[in-house]
Amino acid sequence: MNKADTTAITTRQEAPRLIRRIGTTTYEVSIHFSDTSKETMADKIKRLIEQDIQLV
Repeated sequence: MNKADTTAITTRQEAPRLIRRIGTTTYEVSIHFSDTSKETMADKIKRLIEQDIQLV
């Protein structure tokens, strides 16, 4: 395996960012997902909705 292949495998991309300005305040939000998570995105959304329903 050459060095270029090793670098491509081990290099992580920067997490996507959302930048929003509201008035004079700038909000910058970065997100990331665990590489070892066993929960799918659909599972996460369902869990969050169920938790919100319980709060009402």
